[in-house]
Amino acid sequence: MLPSNPFIVNGAIPAPYFCDRKAETEQLSGHIRNGRNVVLSSARRLGKTGLIQHCFDTAEWADSSYLFFVDILQTSSLREFVYALGNRIFETLKPRSRKMLDTFVQTVRSLSAEFGYDPLSGMPTFNVSMGAIANPEYTLDEIFRYIDIADKRCVIAIDEFQQITRYPERNVEAVLRAHIQHCTNAVFIFAGSERHILAEMFSAYSRPFYASSAMMNLEPLERDVYRDFVIEHFAEFGKRVDEGVPEHVYELSAGNTYCMQRIFNVAFERTPNDGSCTVQTVDDAVQTILLELDHSLRMRLSLLSSKPKALLLAIADEGTAAHLTSGAFVHKHKLSSPSSVQSAVKQLLAEDWITFTGSGKDVSYSLSDKFMQLWIRQNYR
Repeated sequence: MLPSNPFIVNGAIPAPYFCDRKAETEQLSGHIRNGRNVVLSSARRLGKTGLIQHCFDTAEWADSSYLFFVDILQTSSLREFVYALGNRIFETLKPRSRKMLDTFVQTVRSLSAEFGYDPLSGMPTFNVSMGAIANPEYTLDEIFRYIDIADKRCVIAIDEFQQITRYPERNVEAVLRAHIQHCTNAVFIFAGSERHILAEMFSAYSRPFYASSAMMNLEPLERDVYRDFVIEHFAEFGKRVDEGVPEHVYELSAGNTYCMQRIFNVAFERTPNDGSCTVQTVDDAVQTILLELDHSLRMRLSLLSSKPKALLLAIADEGTAAHLTSGAFVHKHKLSSPSSVQSAVKQLLAEDWITFTGSGKDVSYSLSDKFMQLWIRQNYR
């Protein structure tokens, strides 16, 4: 059955509407197939989650494994991490295996009194409150004990893994590394968008996860690949795309997958049957999206103090900016001083306002949220 709109922006993406990533899918699948833990990093909204879910849905090993996807972006402590991991394992097992669901309940004894049972089906229910996790390290040990005795291999993807570095507990990296190192029945995907933090976690000799995983960096889709994808799916629904339109959207979005998909989602809706999507169609779609986001973007920008905000506006104006502390850049954008720019860069990176590519003297910066970049360039010029 065809979806109503082939440019899917929410939820799982059926394989026919997942754009390319064939090489990346095979690379990630190969790591998992061969038992190698892997770090998957990229800028925000470039398709990490979609790639993981695509592998989970299409890889030949998927049916013979338990697949757990845990997003920990909103967690702020080891207790919350343990809750998120336990809940995801429980909810994933519920439709898959009653036997292993019961085994999970029996193994995680520290929470056994908190599990409930559905009176009609007799199935366990996850009625655990956050406060019930009195000793997170002990409960975590029980969860890993379960993973090791599961009757199928477990593939565990932890999204925004760098979040653990912000937990108040000082030894979280070491605790998790010890469990993962001795876990013989699982493969882990550590995904994240704050690449500088992930690189430090897995490349610094002094850190517990040093050299423990294969490294993958997700780059933007190739321009020609996305163009063909757009033309194909408009044609599938009896619609056309004017020449140059996919390239126009690619330029506006700087190749950001989510941004392109959302623009074309709206543009597709506005293109009549047997009609053509024009540059004006997508420009109108962009304006609609920016209008929808206007209030939230204004509120978010108001959270920044003056110096980081001034630097953010300068980077947005450039699109991609390098040599931020140079006299030329500071003078051009009327910033306070190179030292204040250096401090602002650290804050904007730490709070995921900006992202970067390259290394050393060749680093360049851009906004993480491409719609915010478009909105700033529209409202602050």
